Amino acid sequence: MIEKLIQESTDLLRELIRTPSFSKEEQQTGNKIELFLQQHGVKTIRKLNNIWAYNKYYDASKPTVLLNSHHDTVKPNSGYTRNPFAPDIVEDKLYGLGSNDAGGCLVSLIATFLYFYPQENLSYNFCLAATAEEEISGNDGLELVIPDLGNLEFAIVGEPTEMHLAIAEKGLLVIDCIAHGKAGHAARDEGENAIYKAMVDMEWFRTYQFPKVSEVFGPVKMTVTIINAGSQHNVVPASCTFTVDVRVTDAYTNEEVVELIKQHVSCEVKPRSVRLKPSKIDKDHPIVQSGIALGRNTYGSPTTSDQALLSIPSLKCGPGFSGRSHMADEFLYVHEIKQGIEGYINMLKPVVNGK
Repeated sequence: MIEKLIQESTDLLRELIRTPSFSKEEQQTGNKIELFLQQHGVKTIRKLNNIWAYNKYYDASKPTVLLNSHHDTVKPNSGYTRNPFAPDIVEDKLYGLGSNDAGGCLVSLIATFLYFYPQENLSYNFCLAATAEEEISGNDGLELVIPDLGNLEFAIVGEPTEMHLAIAEKGLLVIDCIAHGKAGHAARDEGENAIYKAMVDMEWFRTYQFPKVSEVFGPVKMTVTIINAGSQHNVVPASCTFTVDVRVTDAYTNEEVVELIKQHVSCEVKPRSVRLKPSKIDKDHPIVQSGIALGRNTYGSPTTSDQALLSIPSLKCGPGFSGRSHMADEFLYVHEIKQGIEGYINMLKPVVNGK
């Protein structure tokens, strides 16, 4: 059965690569994923371009594990020398846009779901969700359907990690700050220079050390990235705006970080969103321990994924290498699909069989 799933997964991935699926334009890949599952006897549910399904012997009295990855892609960059939609295989390399991020993860999770789908007497239910808009952190992807998926115990989020275990992921806050002053003539001692006021706050952002430090990531990191002020050389600016990129660790919630910032700076603080949360799963969690027993390493991921939208314990793990994501002539090794399917199944077996 495993060999059949590997071949079918490779064929499905090649079909997905042939089908453009930029964020917000995933209808056709959604159709192909839906059809593939239905051809395997699986009843699917769909909302916009998100498709999900449950195992055959779903039991509402049991906890449910979510298997999630995305089928949208970025647009190909100008460095491509190959057709991004041609799924050519050259010496074990399967080329194509989305092959590595995150097509290999998605088809491996689909195969894993199909492996467990007909099995009875499992300790867990399975919910498979192939979702949209991950690459733009959109509102009509996983976030849209989470309320429809039911109670979930924990999740495996498919992203290329070489099948190692990202047990924590940094959250992201983008904060717009406004320092207010008073306009005046630069030649006279009048006005209140908003730039100088902003400089004090920017120095705080540069030097402040949060009291709690993550065991996985270390301290929260804050970086001022954009500054705008002034209209002409002889006018004291009445306002100065600046933007701060904040990478939040699992030691804090996004809301806690925003409140701490407000307590320490004089400028107006406006977070664009608090929805991209830091996430983690305990190293002692059975799924993590199962992965460790298979020789996988644990680490904290600095990049943001749909894991940031989940409020349950979640593990980011999948075939492929993060460094190939969004690169020109993106590829996945064909043997990585086999590693993904076997890796997911072997990690989940002792957990869902209650061993």
